Amino acid sequence: MKLKKNFDAVEFLKNNLVPIMFIVICAFCIPLSGLSPSYLLNEIVTRMGRNIFLILSLLIPIMAGMGLNFGMTLGAMAGQIALIFVTDWQIWGIPGVVLAMILSVPFSVLLGLLCGKLMNMAKGREMILGYMMNYFVTGLYQMVVLYFMGSIIPIKHAAIRLPRGFGIRTTVGLANLRQCLDNQFAITIQGVKIPVLSFIIIAVLCVFIIWFRRTKLGQDMRAVGQDMEVAQAAGINVDRTRIIAIIISTVFAGFGMIIYLQNIGNFPTYTAHSQIGMFCIAALLVGGASVEKANISNVFLGVILFHTLFIVAPRAGAAITGNAMIGEYFRVFVSYGVITLALIMYEVKKRRARSQGGQLLAQAQKEGGVQA
Repeated sequence: MKLKKNFDAVEFLKNNLVPIMFIVICAFCIPLSGLSPSYLLNEIVTRMGRNIFLILSLLIPIMAGMGLNFGMTLGAMAGQIALIFVTDWQIWGIPGVVLAMILSVPFSVLLGLLCGKLMNMAKGREMILGYMMNYFVTGLYQMVVLYFMGSIIPIKHAAIRLPRGFGIRTTVGLANLRQCLDNQFAITIQGVKIPVLSFIIIAVLCVFIIWFRRTKLGQDMRAVGQDMEVAQAAGINVDRTRIIAIIISTVFAGFGMIIYLQNIGNFPTYTAHSQIGMFCIAALLVGGASVEKANISNVFLGVILFHTLFIVAPRAGAAITGNAMIGEYFRVFVSYGVITLALIMYEVKKRRARSQGGQLLAQAQKEGGVQA
């Protein structure tokens, strides 16, 4: 008969420090904000439909042992390029969103392939490489959008071109695509709008991730994530498996960016993607995920906590200090601080495990020497 383990409160706090901290901060800020429960719930549901698909795209690289995919921003840029084409061709509504997703795939695959190959050259430093790749590809993206579109790449509608005849305006309007997914089959319960179709799409991706983990490729990725050398010895093509993980993540990030922007209704052409990776990763970490382990529940919890703070912090800051910008600065500080704290905790935990492993090995060698 198996005995249940005693609940270790200290270990629980260590493993869930970030979400517990956010729950306490939100519980403190919500009453100060003065927002009604229906308004707050409506905002949270809207942001869940807008952001969850993007954050789910981070799970597969973590499963493959590649850490937090800062390179997801490459997929976001692919989605934006696809939306520019769809806007120029004036294909609106759900057909426009579907076409944008289809168009984003080749761009996402190409960028994901490039990113995956470079990450294989920098094993163990995938996160910093993905972060730096954002700047490199942003330069290419801006060159294409600012100079090639309208001069080399045909852009026929002057409404999105710069007055000089080439280049895209600083803001692309998506009025005819705005919330076309969110409004389809939407229901309202006590003032809270539930975007049913958006949640169906999110549910399909969740089911895909659960199914994918059980496939041969998914099992290979988990093996690679646990130990690359053992996986290589077992006959798994480690480099190929890691590249596939990044490509899948980049493609899903492109889809997620299109879902995100159709909810907003417009996007700044040159900067819309710049912070998307940082905020998505922060939300995932707030949900209790780590660099080496994350699941779907972390995504949902993280979106709820992180975006609750985003909603209430400016109002709470205004109530405390009389200046709403204090709350704005606070939430930006928190988003970066959460990532820093999570990375520090991961490194401390890894070094502690390494130290304990070394001590156990030394003790085993000592005992073996004594017995001999």
